[in-house]
Amino acid sequence: MTKTAWVFPGQGSQAIGMGSDLTDLPEAKATFAQAEKILGWSVPEICQNEEDKVSNTLYTQPCLYVIESILADLMMAKGHKPDLVAGHSLGEYVALYTAGVFDFATGLKLVKRRTELMSQASAGVMVALLGFDREALETKVQETSGVVLANDNNPGQVVISGAPEAVEAVVNSVKSKRAVKLNVSGAFHSPLMEDAAAEFQPVLDAVEFKTAQVPVISNVEPTPTTDAATLKQRLTQQMTGSVRWREISLQLPEEGVERVVEIGPDKVLAGLIKRTVRSLKLANVSNLEQLSAFSE
Repeated sequence: MTKTAWVFPGQGSQAIGMGSDLTDLPEAKATFAQAEKILGWSVPEICQNEEDKVSNTLYTQPCLYVIESILADLMMAKGHKPDLVAGHSLGEYVALYTAGVFDFATGLKLVKRRTELMSQASAGVMVALLGFDREALETKVQETSGVVLANDNNPGQVVISGAPEAVEAVVNSVKSKRAVKLNVSGAFHSPLMEDAAAEFQPVLDAVEFKTAQVPVISNVEPTPTTDAATLKQRLTQQMTGSVRWREISLQLPEEGVERVVEIGPDKVLAGLIKRTVRSLKLANVSNLEQLSAFSE
């Protein structure tokens, strides 16, 4: 049987109307109802709001967690199971849920608090760079205080994060095909998130992590593990640490993975992986139609 990894996207993959085809399913209805009790608002209503409320950080992360979790549950109910899981930033929480490290409600409560703290972080900026000299970029980032490589997505796409003047200095010094300032409230995945991470720590400490049923590759350490304590420690570092997605992509074939299934809206991660490891077979499950058509 083909060894398969399931991957879960994070903020930036959301879209108006995502999950709309799930709302009539009894099992999804139950999950949406459970989520509403925890969040105090309706995920389907936010996702279908034409004013794009789903792109507000306060809503984006919980909505993605809920919808991706439902899709993963539906996949497993059909008898599909991953051999390994990973998620990009927020997506790591879905990966941990899918691996049985914590239950749905526990994960959503963590995501809710994480979202609140991240949306309140007003210091710093994030800029995506496409088409650049990696050596020149890494050298400039190392030489510049107050900026880090926040998302190493693939060989030709990264996100830098930090103090506005430091980020601007890197952007102005390193030639790139495109530089795009991200519409986020702060410098995520950088040391500027230390205060938010410190507030989040007691919430995370109070949660019991279980041994993962399948190996999980974490953002801050792209090697698979099922050990509960290790997974918890890695998640502790995630808010201030870099998302090492390029290295995660490279690790997949090293683990014998032949196919990657992206579970969630859009094809963000499939596109990133394709540019890093061309040998992997890629599939997407973002709606009921794709789920019904999916086969091992």
